[in-house]
Amino acid sequence: MKTILSEKIARIIKNKKRLEKTLEIKITNRGKEVTIQGEPENEYIAEKVIDALNFGFPYSAAMTIKTEETTFEIINIKDYTKRKDLESIRARIIGKAGKTLSTLSQLSEGFLELKDNEVGVIGPPENIPNVTKAIISIIKGSKQSNVYAYLERNKPLPAIDLGLREKK
Repeated sequence: MKTILSEKIARIIKNKKRLEKTLEIKITNRGKEVTIQGEPENEYIAEKVIDALNFGFPYSAAMTIKTEETTFEIINIKDYTKRKDLESIRARIIGKAGKTLSTLSQLSEGFLELKDNEVGVIGPPENIPNVTKAIISIIKGSKQSNVYAYLERNKPLPAIDLGLREKK
């Protein structure tokens, strides 16, 4: 049994039935506290999905954590800069009309979301280190074009299936 504090409790309540069915868990809430009950593995995945929903990801993006074997990572902007004007750093990450954020998500084959002074990333585990490094580079002041080139150069090769993975 796990308990999570949620600021966006309405999103979880709205999707409660679908979450319970898909994640194979039982969800109860009391105020802003959300309690998850189920198998330990399912509880862990449900915690990640609920964290992603709280972060601001849409339901479909958050559910890829369960269905498509992706991971959820949070990068705190303050950990990588000493600058005080965090608004300009957030603006660099978002880009003009959201172009930088959308280009990064396309190149990483995942989902990116910016909330306060944190960047949330949902994507394949092999892409997460490159995307994290790319976001940190933008925070530290690298040009967006250089970051895009880095991501294109360092795309992970597709994994060869040796027949060991379970069929869905």
